Amino acid sequence: MSTLPTEEDPRLTPVLTEDRVCTGVTTLRDRIFLSYPSADRPGVQVAEALPDGRRDPYPNAAWNRAGQGPDGAFVNVNGLRAGPDGRLWIIDAGAPQIGTRQVPGGARLIVVDPDGDRVHRVYHLDAAVHPTSHVDDVRFHDGVGYLTDAGAPGLIVLDLDSGQVRRVLDGHPSTVGGPLVADGRPLRDPDGGEVQLHADQLEVSPDGRWLYYQPASGGMSRIGTRWLDDPSVSPDELGRRVERWCDTPSTGGAAIDATGTIYVSDVERRRVLALAPDRSVRTLIADPRLVWVDAMWIDADSRLWLPAAQLHLTAGLNGGRSAVDYPVRIFRMPVDAGPPALDHL
Repeated sequence: MSTLPTEEDPRLTPVLTEDRVCTGVTTLRDRIFLSYPSADRPGVQVAEALPDGRRDPYPNAAWNRAGQGPDGAFVNVNGLRAGPDGRLWIIDAGAPQIGTRQVPGGARLIVVDPDGDRVHRVYHLDAAVHPTSHVDDVRFHDGVGYLTDAGAPGLIVLDLDSGQVRRVLDGHPSTVGGPLVADGRPLRDPDGGEVQLHADQLEVSPDGRWLYYQPASGGMSRIGTRWLDDPSVSPDELGRRVERWCDTPSTGGAAIDATGTIYVSDVERRRVLALAPDRSVRTLIADPRLVWVDAMWIDADSRLWLPAAQLHLTAGLNGGRSAVDYPVRIFRMPVDAGPPALDHL
């Protein structure tokens, strides 16, 4: 049984409070955007947090309408982030929930231009997903997008110019998740079954040479981006290029700074770990308020944003019973460096 922290760390500043489970936060210039996975109840999936406290559906209400097909509407937004191009990139998992089937045409990467708040481009990922896929997150390097699949273990490589997609490391052991543990107990679905989230967190090194990735149950691997970017590399050869990099715990989210330090949230012990490029690991912060920190974000002012999503307390991961303690809070704390330029500004 893991020991949870009891003392609050003064470096941790509450920034936003939400009346729904919020798993994603990103800043773009002086604007704040949030994503809600409908894990506790349906509603707006992407919103801008306005200075007056309102949450404005983004890019508009039509994209956030419920019960519609994927034509011009979200199926299930799993996360979002500002990209190196200064646009907002929204990841649609393509399936209503983890463990459910893909909606045809639902798996997409939706790019919104904040100047005018209009959809700039939609990348369709159908050619690279399985029926049980749940597209999870995205990172960038040199005209390529890398995405994880938490529903059917594997990675997706997207050519940002042509829009062509390839599925790689399909079912490779480095992408396959094991039992998930949070706050010292295993996660269970509504039927009491073991919850597994496959390839989930990923980061690109500041020099663009490496893609780091892991399932949510931990065990971080890395592979050279040169191998992922080359479509002529065979699946067997690609698998041989994978390196086990760090033994990590059950993790809700990750972020990387310009020095190459990777931050991962340890949902087993309500803390954030800092993984240095030399593979040394230290505890950045431990605090009882860090209840399942999900997709973290580093802003241009070297501040780490931490949405304490409480995802393991939602009915889908808590044996069918919701135990979320509202409001859901988003915190922020200073770190030593800002984001890598190839990720976002």
